[in-house]
Amino acid sequence: MHVLIVDDDLDIRSTLREALEFEGHTVRAVANGREALEDLRGQNAVCVILLDLMMPVMNGWEFREEQLKDPKIAKVPVLVISADGNAEVKAASLTANGYLKKPIRVKDLFDAVARYCPRIGPVN
Repeated sequence: MHVLIVDDDLDIRSTLREALEFEGHTVRAVANGREALEDLRGQNAVCVILLDLMMPVMNGWEFREEQLKDPKIAKVPVLVISADGNAEVKAASLTANGYLKKPIRVKDLFDAVARYCPRIGPVN
């Protein structure tokens, strides 16, 4: 199972990916909601989605609406990642499992992901 990062900012995707891989997780990262749906509907199981809200092509709200319509992927946990001051309220409106406020503290990231995903390897 892998962690799926959905964020249009390449630097954020790369930083989150590197941190989570260092922590022993398998990670996939995509730039928008449409790519996330394709990943989820593929053959790889996802243990948690880290979802940005403001993205081109398909934003976080549109993604979540489509995710919840598909019984095969509706139950995959979602953690909203946002710099928005109302991130908690927005996450709740999406019925997300939680949120992480950007800039994300590494310990908070590891703790949040650990609730849903086992590590696959030892920490370096």
